Amino acid sequence: MVFRNADLPGLFHHADALAIGRQQSAVKLTRTQLSLLVVGALATALPRVRVGADFQLLSALSALAYAGVLLASFGAARRHAASHWQLNRSAAEFIKSMCWRYAVHGAPFDLNAPDPEGLFVARVEEGLRELRKVGWRDPREDGELPSGGLVTPSMRELRGKSFNVRKETYVRDRLIEQRNWYRRRQETSRRATRLWSTAITLLTLLALLFATLQTFSVAQGVNAAGVLSSSAAACLAWSEIRRHQPLISAHALVEQDLMEMHVAMENMVTERQWPQAVYETERVVSPQHTDWLARLRS
Repeated sequence: MVFRNADLPGLFHHADALAIGRQQSAVKLTRTQLSLLVVGALATALPRVRVGADFQLLSALSALAYAGVLLASFGAARRHAASHWQLNRSAAEFIKSMCWRYAVHGAPFDLNAPDPEGLFVARVEEGLRELRKVGWRDPREDGELPSGGLVTPSMRELRGKSFNVRKETYVRDRLIEQRNWYRRRQETSRRATRLWSTAITLLTLLALLFATLQTFSVAQGVNAAGVLSSSAAACLAWSEIRRHQPLISAHALVEQDLMEMHVAMENMVTERQWPQAVYETERVVSPQHTDWLARLRS
């Protein structure tokens, strides 16, 4: 049996879509702010261009760029895109993890549970209540989504399968899929780290060159060192915001853990041990665990 994201409840898809949208908004806003800061520094550094008697064109451009940064900051404070992104991502991944645990008899929804579906709904609602306390907006409260429907027919179908079918489906569609995702993210982060490290180094070297030339009264017309250092600072800020370097280590550790769990599930885990093995796997792939590892490695 195949079990994909399409088989998860509508509440997951709603939170997932919102998380993607808010992430794109937050990233775009940060990129815009950093770009405007560089534009402002560049306009200030260039030779003056006077229009009329007193109007300085490039100074006006610089002022507009800095005003744009302030407006973008004000918009970010009002929209809370970054916090909504994190909250909806947490909600989506929490729902997804709980659905997998329920569908394949992961703890605490194993065969010993007297009412596994009722327990599943109660645990999900309990977790979502905690998220609402810190600002997550439940679309069911506004009528955007109907209440209920946390258990889909595909989840019930998978839960009713034999142990071997559930194990095969979980290992293939969840564990291996997550391993591949973490491996892809590692490669993406490595490429980004190389790119931004190279850019920062080149910009800093050029800034050093122009600063040295200005020391000996060469290249006095343009404050190139200031522009280049501003650009290098923007690149560094972007790299730090995206957390490429710490995420490489965090994703590598999670992938290693998942590889070990994969081997154990295929060769050693019995049906009696299965619920706890699934529980531990879901703990490892949780965003909170990855974030903790990233902070530890930063």
